[in-house]
Amino acid sequence: MPSFDIVSEVDGQELDNALNQARKELTTRFDLKGAKTEIVQEKDKIILAADDAPHLKALREIVIGKLSKRGVDLRNVKQEEPALSSVGHARQELKIQQGLEGDKAKEIIQAIKAQNFKVQSQLQDRQIRVTGKKKDELQTVIQFIRGRDFGVATNFKNFRDNHESTRMGGDFCRRKQSERSGVRLLTSRRAVGHSGPEADF
Repeated sequence: MPSFDIVSEVDGQELDNALNQARKELTTRFDLKGAKTEIVQEKDKIILAADDAPHLKALREIVIGKLSKRGVDLRNVKQEEPALSSVGHARQELKIQQGLEGDKAKEIIQAIKAQNFKVQSQLQDRQIRVTGKKKDELQTVIQFIRGRDFGVATNFKNFRDNHESTRMGGDFCRRKQSERSGVRLLTSRRAVGHSGPEADF
């Protein structure tokens, strides 16, 4: 049956671009001149560090602004509470959500079921697989998801049409059978052509 996947992802390349632009801006900001600031990117999170709370706030605003301009959905960027040390150093983590799981995945699945769409939805590998008999019904689900804010980015990919795949598979098999028939016919003709001269001798 036709199907597609609902995903919630942040483009890694755009994330890199945003952080590189933020680092460049740090070198030109007069209010951060001489301040010790750092942007560290780790798996699924960004660590911001500064020598005090005001500088950390300025650093965070720069990073968030660049992420937004690069098209990163800020709903997938969770800002943890800043941590301030006794000597004034400040640190904050921005967690990047990649994939759907837990309560958020259940919320989306339940919302789809509540609409009584003629589809099935289930969580598979941090993405929601939606399957239905008709493409039109799947398109209706997509429009529903797009029109509702679940608090995270929702995108769609891996569109499949098994009927199309089956038809293509059948065409492929028939083509192969035709090719084999052609080879047998060509081989037969060559055999006939080869026996002619031998008979003349």
